Amino acid sequence: MRRHSPPVTDGPALGRWRWAVTAAFALGGITTSAWGPRLPAIKSDLGIDTATIGLLLAGVTVGAIAGLLASTPLLHWLGGRRALAGALLLVAAAVTVMGLALILKSVPLVAAAFVVTGAGVGLLDVLINVEGSAVERTAGRTLMPGMHAAWSIGAAAGSGIGAACAALGITPAAQLIGEAILIAAAAFVVAAGIPRGQHEPADQPQRDRTAKLRHWLRGWLDWRLLLIGVVMLGVELGEGSANSWLTLAARTDHGQSAAVAALFFTVFAACEGLTRICAGPIVDRLGRVRTIRATTTLGVIGISLFIVAGNTWIVLAGVALWAVGVSMGFPLGMSAAAESGPDPAARISVVASIGYFANLAGPPAIGALAQSAGLLHALWIIAALFIAAFIVAGSLGPRRATPSAPATPASAQVPES
Repeated sequence: MRRHSPPVTDGPALGRWRWAVTAAFALGGITTSAWGPRLPAIKSDLGIDTATIGLLLAGVTVGAIAGLLASTPLLHWLGGRRALAGALLLVAAAVTVMGLALILKSVPLVAAAFVVTGAGVGLLDVLINVEGSAVERTAGRTLMPGMHAAWSIGAAAGSGIGAACAALGITPAAQLIGEAILIAAAAFVVAAGIPRGQHEPADQPQRDRTAKLRHWLRGWLDWRLLLIGVVMLGVELGEGSANSWLTLAARTDHGQSAAVAALFFTVFAACEGLTRICAGPIVDRLGRVRTIRATTTLGVIGISLFIVAGNTWIVLAGVALWAVGVSMGFPLGMSAAAESGPDPAARISVVASIGYFANLAGPPAIGALAQSAGLLHALWIIAALFIAAFIVAGSLGPRRATPSAPATPASAQVPES
């Protein structure tokens, strides 16, 4: 039987809930940037090639898909508070094993740790979005973009830690174990701010699992949702590829030191987060379609500069524009999906699945392509998908109101790393 917690109505409790979820977003960002800035050192320490790095990153994808599939049963079984704490503790345990595997120089153990870390990240991503949507619904105002900015800020902080550790000569193993301790300790603090039980709307229709699955599958036949998914595909592949390959490309193809290469990713994460924080008034003025077209245009310019430029400062400018290019597709795509028809949660699930898969499956695909074409040349696929997102951005426009399609409440219109 489902457990439903009473709505959080008093300000302090709602504030604790909001900031606990925001902190969980930030921890997710720190986790996903834990290994990216140290990939050059990990590659050197293990004595592996670029293709093997791609296979290790594919393990994150496999684990994340498993975590995505397990998230709903786990949420129903444990409730939001315990499920979210469990996901964070799983991530902490897996990152610890990853650090120990690097000390032992065991590639199979590192691969297993990547898979389990991916599972934890997949679980966490779903759970924090469920909790964030509930906070936004309870508050009656848009809060999700700021929460997702916390993910980007966490990624910037995590990459900054990686850059500092590289500069100080701290091994990747020591860094990962230290970060795992931080995540484990934070899990208990975060869980304390999450109300117990489930937090579904009171008027949410009750369906059995089979009915929910059928409704979700019907969404994959909706052409508008699939076009929104193309936008998500383009920008999320660009973000996931930056998380995994930016530092390695800066190090090996642009000749930067390990510390400077890690700082390049810090700039990327910071620019993505700042764009999300500041974008609200711009979106209100331009609308979703023109915002996506503007940001993906800047993304094409940015990835092109990163690939072809030789000057360090121009390459860095390309990193910043690349970050702007990926920043808005996910939050605005989620908002458009929520408005595109009845049952926003099911429709959001379709486009989120596409974006999430692209974020995780794209980096291994680029790694495989890089083995034959070179890493920088492999990144041209990001530019191509930015262009595809530009072309189909019209799918994010407002849905024309009809008598059979009542307007979506404002608090449900802007959920969204």
